[in-house]
Amino acid sequence: MSGVRHTCRHGFYLRETAPGAPRGTVLFVHGLGESGLCFEHLLVRPELAAWRLLVPDLVGYGRTPRDGRPRALNDHADDLVGLLDALEVARTVVVGHSMGGVVAVVLAARCSERVSLVIDVDGNTSPGDCVYSGRAAALSLEAFVAGGHEAMLAEIYRAGLNDAAQRGYYVSQRLCDPVTFHRNSGELLALSQPEDLAHRRAALAAPLVYVAGAPGGACARSRQLLAIERASGLSLRGGEL
Repeated sequence: MSGVRHTCRHGFYLRETAPGAPRGTVLFVHGLGESGLCFEHLLVRPELAAWRLLVPDLVGYGRTPRDGRPRALNDHADDLVGLLDALEVARTVVVGHSMGGVVAVVLAARCSERVSLVIDVDGNTSPGDCVYSGRAAALSLEAFVAGGHEAMLAEIYRAGLNDAAQRGYYVSQRLCDPVTFHRNSGELLALSQPEDLAHRRAALAAPLVYVAGAPGGACARSRQLLAIERASGLSLRGGEL
């Protein structure tokens, strides 16, 4: 892509644009089993040409080198803060999809002074959002690594025959570490079960916009929970909200 650099920097495989005198920085955080591939089409959008865009593959996903230490969700947030430090980014907009939305909330809660805005796209909110994560978490780590992940990949491949999004997801899933996938799946399910993630979003110091995709995005229960928080200042877009 013209104007987009693909490099391995500071422990990440990173896609980056660097316009002169940027309006600001946007950090994109992908979802469970995904990679920065899902955001690559945004890097050439003219509406974003004035922004510095950072699209890393999280450790354990995509083409980022693995170091033998499967990351928890908190670790992903810490890794991203380290990346921002290394790139000398003092403040950023954070865009997170699905699991990436949860990581973005963790990052904003820990480092509110570093985050000017969170855009959370279908971040997990209730157990109904845990489609692949719930299935992975239902298996032991041994069973998932021994065959559960391959069975999931086969299903995604078949779905991709008629769905371009699933085709892209299959490519990224082929690159991810199944141990990290399983660990993050269990965390997402555990965080979603109390159904308090919508409240935690509304309590952030940084402003947050939640984008609920429909159909196929946040489940009906999650949209209901998010709507309850509307009065607390949580901005909602998309879907039926």
